[in-house]
Amino acid sequence: MTIADWCVFASVMLYLATIAPIKWLGFRSFDNANPRDPAFYSEPLRARALGAHQNGIEAFPFFAVAVLLAEFRGSPQNLVNELAVLFLIVRIAYVFTYLGDRPTLRSILWGIGFVINVGIFFLPMIRSSVPV
Repeated sequence: MTIADWCVFASVMLYLATIAPIKWLGFRSFDNANPRDPAFYSEPLRARALGAHQNGIEAFPFFAVAVLLAEFRGSPQNLVNELAVLFLIVRIAYVFTYLGDRPTLRSILWGIGFVINVGIFFLPMIRSSVPV
């Protein structure tokens, strides 16, 4: 498996790790029979953790497809790996800014992550002009 493949796995773990501690810390008020109860997420930190978690779920498919497409179409693996690691670093920072209630920085990081994804997605198209 490549570094980029591990980054795909890590991005799944990241969005799970975003919400799991919130549920664990609030285990007395978290009802597993009703895990989407809006009352549990009424506290600001819990609401932000849920938002970061949901955004991680939304960002994952494009990232996974972009990495797989780039790898299957013969893009320079070192570049795919570097961009995937960079995406993961940006996503980690994104989660921290989401939890820390920094909406402007969070939006900037989201945009950077999206641009990285677009770059990975289009690597097969430009692979002949990218140095290996």
